[in-house]
Amino acid sequence: QVQLVESGGGSVQAGGSLRLSCAASGYTYSSYFMGWFRQAPGKEREGVAAINISSGTPYYADSVKGRFTISRDTAKNTLYLQMNSLKPEDTAMYYCAASRVWLDGGSWSMVNYYNNWGQGTQVTVSS
Repeated sequence: QVQLVESGGGSVQAGGSLRLSCAASGYTYSSYFMGWFRQAPGKEREGVAAINISSGTPYYADSVKGRFTISRDTAKNTLYLQMNSLKPEDTAMYYCAASRVWLDGGSWSMVNYYNNWGQGTQVTVSS
């Protein structure tokens, strides 16, 4: 079992930046992919970005391309999400997740493929 703990959320004004971190512990080498998802009130959870742990290949939702960067530090078992040029529509609870499934560009954002989830960290962007 993998335990995931997110940090780094907060409140910023539009145009600002935040860096989210996700510390992983436990059976971490069982995961092939890790990702960031977000869920706003009344909306479904959606994929923001994911990364192939071994190759480092990133995947992004169209809504965040060019603004967000996902990265991982395998030595520290930590996943990051650098968020720049934040918009009010980025406001949501952000979750870190890990998958034991070998995903690709067409499946990385599917919630059901991720079997371990963190508790989430709130990001609020004001206009």
